Amino acid sequence: MVHGVRCRVWMTEGDRPIMGDEEAAVLSSIRDHGSLDGASPGMGEATARSLVASVEKAAGVIVAAPAPGGRMALTAEGRALLDEFENKRRRAEEQLAHAFKNPVLTADGIVILDGRIVLVRRGKDPGEGKYALPGGFVEMGETAEGCAVREVEEETGLRTGPLMLVGVYSDPGRDPRGHIVSTVFHLRVLGGELRAGDDAAGVELFDLHALPELAFDHARIIDDFLKATGRRH
Repeated sequence: MVHGVRCRVWMTEGDRPIMGDEEAAVLSSIRDHGSLDGASPGMGEATARSLVASVEKAAGVIVAAPAPGGRMALTAEGRALLDEFENKRRRAEEQLAHAFKNPVLTADGIVILDGRIVLVRRGKDPGEGKYALPGGFVEMGETAEGCAVREVEEETGLRTGPLMLVGVYSDPGRDPRGHIVSTVFHLRVLGGELRAGDDAAGVELFDLHALPELAFDHARIIDDFLKATGRRH
């Protein structure tokens, strides 16, 4: 199931609220139907009139007036105010809809210990049971290399420091969870003790030329690392 996100929009002047969704619904009803009816399910006429009055007080203009046949109509000022609100709301909804569609940044670490590479066995999908480079999502206010160091320690127990950037991997299809970009660093071991931690189901050392089945595009990443460091033969 995919869930959406909704928010209430207010048009303001400085810190003063002018009109929100309920007030706009009343003005829309007047514009479209010539009456206060149908502005919102369960809203009575007294409430609708009160909302019109609140907009007029906040905006300092008359937004609705009586029309022939007992109907109501928006004034030119009221129509302009409603048009502005609807345009702003549409832009806000478009921005919200795309707010979480930017690529997500992660960092992974390549750690060589006793001539072998440190890999973690994933404890959950995607890739549950497969091996992968230790790594994870970059947190707000954190550098990519800082994330790699933190994640390696959390998942493997090893304290490390960055040696070099191996590469940036940004293929939109590299991760089934979505467009996730990984910055990969070669890290040197500074201390700690090898142990599985965090969400890793296990941590092991592997010969660089006899790797297990790897999750994501980590086989390609390791191959790039071997070529860059002259270890590929």
